[in-house]
Amino acid sequence: MKILVAAGVVLFAAVSAHAQGPKPCEDLKNEIAAKLDAKNVKGYSLEIVPKDQEVTDGKVVGTCGGGTKKIIYRRGPAAPAPMKPADAPSKP
Repeated sequence: MKILVAAGVVLFAAVSAHAQGPKPCEDLKNEIAAKLDAKNVKGYSLEIVPKDQEVTDGKVVGTCGGGTKKIIYRRGPAAPAPMKPADAPSKP
């Protein structure tokens, strides 16, 4: 009887975890940032990238989007975004 109850609890936990579905990437990124901020971590950036992108200068700290993306932690300030042609300074 105890085995039957234990099996029921395990199955219920697995079904309820699966019912939640994949976590949206921005939500997970915000949760990770909140945990880092709570530990007084300064000078870092978090970036969402495709799961098949090679990571050479950071650490994978989470996956999201049903396993299609990953969140990369990097020390130091966030990398500047590439300039769009409209943002580029005009030539005199």
